Amino acid sequence: MPHVHIKMYPGRTGEQKKALTDRIVKAMDETMGIEPKWISVSYEEIGPEEWDESVVKPDIAEKKEFLFKPPEYESKYFSND
Repeated sequence: MPHVHIKMYPGRTGEQKKALTDRIVKAMDETMGIEPKWISVSYEEIGPEEWDESVVKPDIAEKKEFLFKPPEYESKYFSND
């Protein structure tokens, strides 16, 4: 506890993912007092053609109450009015 699952377009290197993972773990430790040994991070690459159905609809549009930082792009599943 906790587990951070990042969904993003393909194309980032392993080094970039490792660097981001290190920053996420450090931020959680410093901000929330969670020891790094309790934190796990995973990445799931999803292509642009699948993004709306695989991410926007189930994880953003249908779970707006959990968002702390909504996306700033528009989708058929939501608007930024």
